[in-house]
Amino acid sequence: MLKAADLPDTIPIFPLPGALMLPRARLPLHIFEPRYLAMLDDCMKTRERLIGMIQPRTVPGGSSARLHAIGCAGRLTAFSETEDGRYMITLTGVSRFRMASEVEGFAPYRRANVTWSGFERDLGPTETDAGFDKPAFLDLLQRYFRAVDLSTDWGSLKEAEEELLINSLSMLCPFAPEEKQALLEAPSLATRRETLVTLMEFVLRSQGGASEDQVQ
Repeated sequence: MLKAADLPDTIPIFPLPGALMLPRARLPLHIFEPRYLAMLDDCMKTRERLIGMIQPRTVPGGSSARLHAIGCAGRLTAFSETEDGRYMITLTGVSRFRMASEVEGFAPYRRANVTWSGFERDLGPTETDAGFDKPAFLDLLQRYFRAVDLSTDWGSLKEAEEELLINSLSMLCPFAPEEKQALLEAPSLATRRETLVTLMEFVLRSQGGASEDQVQ
């Protein structure tokens, strides 16, 4: 496990709309663009093997050059190469970061000076959520999955620890990029669960499928 002293001041960043990385969660990625293949080659030469996942800002009619202030760095923990030169990788979330400035230079991919201050909890033990009502949450989740036509292994969900369950669903559910950003920036697991519940209930209400009871 990386410690605060191990985290570098400058990291490569991978702007990808809708791709959410959270601490201690795993994000599989399929890499094929030449600039990001170069980024992975350089990443594997470093001791930390960190890549910063960050979302572009949604600007109507604008470019994707502007980025959100907060992203999450993942450590490259699995890697395979296909016969045609593409990479299948897995990043394991380490810590969120705040953008300080972009690094000007000749690298084909973007890099940023970042600060890790304020996200010390990300490097700690697994978070718990004292107010988590799992049966009620799973009931809401089942109705939400029906509404958006998703299927899952409900046995695994029932057995999953609360952090893994909440963070995995935050990453996997088909929310809009700005909604994903809200889940990323939630200061605690309880706040993220509350945000997740609100987003699912909004979908159900918009389709006329929410009950009068709300999940806490």
